[in-house]
Amino acid sequence: MKDIAKIVFSKNLEALLTKTGKTVSDLSSDLGISYSTVSDWKNGKKMPRGGSLQSLADYFNINLSSLLEEKPTNVIELSPATVKVPVMGKIACGDPIYAEENFNGYRYESPDTLPSGKLVYLEAKGDSMEPTIPNGSFVLIREQPEVEYGQIAAVLVNGDTEITLKRVKRQGDMVMLMPDNPNHEPYIITADNPARIVGKAIRFTQDL
Repeated sequence: MKDIAKIVFSKNLEALLTKTGKTVSDLSSDLGISYSTVSDWKNGKKMPRGGSLQSLADYFNINLSSLLEEKPTNVIELSPATVKVPVMGKIACGDPIYAEENFNGYRYESPDTLPSGKLVYLEAKGDSMEPTIPNGSFVLIREQPEVEYGQIAAVLVNGDTEITLKRVKRQGDMVMLMPDNPNHEPYIITADNPARIVGKAIRFTQDL
């Protein structure tokens, strides 16, 4: 059964590469996966694991079934276009964490579902925004310097060295970064403890 699954997957992958004009090198570079691994997938020698399967489905903007089920190759339908949204580091949903500007690949989205503006994904870490934003989810951030009262924003604190995800509320001259989880304390912004809004949280997604 495993060999049959590999063969079915490799045929579907080859059909998708042909339809999109992509090569093994393109797939390797775009997804940050070694050339030899992608080549083994295409040649039916290996099967990708769950996370890699979802990355492939997102990359081609298709359902997982289009990778795993045997069907005529002309049945595989592709979106006319996808947009690569970069995944940049992690963002704290608890205590702020170091704002590492590390690039963690892309998530592939339909342009019809995306707002305008410069967009990045950040991976949430911590539970201070639960149940609104679960730990481990990918939060879509639209870069902008301000948000309206009560909206969730990615905010740089501690001299632009740490980043956190909170609701922004104001009381007079005081700005408060509020968690949704009542077990966490607000983060108070003052003249002596400045902060800078990076962007507005638009939505989140999760991988199973």
